[in-house]
Amino acid sequence: MHDRDHNRRGRAIAMKENSREGTEGGAFEPDSEPDSLPRIAAVIPSLNEAPSISGVVEGMRKQSLLSEIIVVDNASTDGTGDAAREAGARVVREARRGYGRACLAGVMAAKEAEILVFLDGDAADDPDDLPKVLGPLLDGEADLVIGSRALGERESGSMTWQQVFGNNLAAFLMRRIYGMEVTDMGPFRAIRREDLISLDMSEMTYGWPVEMMVKSARAGYRYHEVPVVYRRRIGVSKVGGTISGSLRAGWRIILATFRYSRWRPGKKAKAARR
Repeated sequence: MHDRDHNRRGRAIAMKENSREGTEGGAFEPDSEPDSLPRIAAVIPSLNEAPSISGVVEGMRKQSLLSEIIVVDNASTDGTGDAAREAGARVVREARRGYGRACLAGVMAAKEAEILVFLDGDAADDPDDLPKVLGPLLDGEADLVIGSRALGERESGSMTWQQVFGNNLAAFLMRRIYGMEVTDMGPFRAIRREDLISLDMSEMTYGWPVEMMVKSARAGYRYHEVPVVYRRRIGVSKVGGTISGSLRAGWRIILATFRYSRWRPGKKAKAARR
């Protein structure tokens, strides 16, 4: 499999405690030897998140573990890209709307990264949880790490009842179909770029997070959850803000949960496991 240093997590936490803001453009010079940590990029898919994206980028810039912050502007009309760029992120534009398309654009842009961290641009995820999300991956204990809102602290009103119901239903199905110890499908997650590319991701809308999880299970990736904080988002949710939006997203998620139950990993995914 991958070569891993089991002391990395201790260094990661120390780096976090001594974190400092990075240079313009989201690039950082970690307080450690150059080879002590893999290159880590944060990918933040964003659609009309101008009110919140600056704070998200600034929060991530304080995390010394990161080498790069990439905000994918998913055809926003409110200046999200400009706000992200001014805050210090590298901005990639994906004109075709879709959560999965935005995530994939970020993956393709992060060519130098070994590890990818995903989180949303609505300020619901707490950047200070980054060391917890990366810890099991850096320790060599997991291949896919999900920040679980169910195990952590979920602020009142941060998720609508339909979001909670849909999330719990999908988690139940994944436990039954794939044998995964799943409590949440949270957006804050980490995976090695090589492993993610090997999954041949194809869901271009809201099925992307579930596809990543169930294909990882089918490929034999080690799954791990850590408790994270989840706050009320800034602005109106594209998913939970309306009943129709929730139903569309929920349908995509449930379809993706079933669709890959017979999926078989290709040679790339098998090679990544060695």
